[in-house]
Amino acid sequence: MKVLKRYGALYVMMVPVIAYFLVFAYYPLVKGLQTSFQDYRLMGDRPYVGFANYSAVMHDSMFWDAMVNTLVIGGGILLFTFAAPLIIALSLNEVLRTWYKKLAQMVLYVPHLLSWVVVGGIWIFMLSPDSGLVNMILVHVFHRAPFNFLADSTWARWIMIWLATWKEMGYTCILFLAGIVSINPSLYEAARIDGATRWQQLIRVTLPQLGNTMKVVFLLNTLGILRIFDEVFVLRNPTIATKVDVLMMYTFQKGILDIKLGPASAASFFVLLLTLALTLVVRRVTRFDEV
Repeated sequence: MKVLKRYGALYVMMVPVIAYFLVFAYYPLVKGLQTSFQDYRLMGDRPYVGFANYSAVMHDSMFWDAMVNTLVIGGGILLFTFAAPLIIALSLNEVLRTWYKKLAQMVLYVPHLLSWVVVGGIWIFMLSPDSGLVNMILVHVFHRAPFNFLADSTWARWIMIWLATWKEMGYTCILFLAGIVSINPSLYEAARIDGATRWQQLIRVTLPQLGNTMKVVFLLNTLGILRIFDEVFVLRNPTIATKVDVLMMYTFQKGILDIKLGPASAASFFVLLLTLALTLVVRRVTRFDEV
């Protein structure tokens, strides 16, 4: 009671925050779980059907196709959105011109501010076989025939990975640069006194000291790989749908277009459980708790 009286005002301030999460986060989650066990109809009775919706999803070949696409595209995005910003951050750290470093950061960060609708529009135009910049370079510089990248299933997954990397590279790069700035300068001074070259300082000082930041970035990226949706929704078309339709697209198709909310909710909870399992594995492998 003494603690309650002493910090009563702080507990009162927490009430709106707790109420917000209960109403807008956990209540929809519980309703979704309930729906996944129902033969859900917009009107009339909604009888419980046990695990029938989960069974239907597990025996749906489209779900497993979406699973494969998700793992391939999500795995590629996880790899490249981790490695590319790290390499750029390490490179920018070696740049001595401050104005160039700030300009590069700003240019790299701008795509993160754009919505996927805008990004999709930009790259649909850039990759257009008629007037796109990429095909103009292929025709006039390399003397190759124009190519319809967004209608070729061979390139579809790579384009999704590339666009996600291009969009988020600047944001993640800033996180790495913040981690590099926080490294104690005395470590570099000691390395220089010992005769370490720039490359040896990078390997022996920068990367080990950046380990905790890399763990956080990798875990945050892992949380999103099974929830890819926006870029696929904007850029997919019937020609490449079988190569890019991911789990969230499957859920959207079932729940919104087909109005089968039971199977859609069941698929959503599969994604939730898989994300939870994947996160626990990554935490264990990277020893995240030792941060």
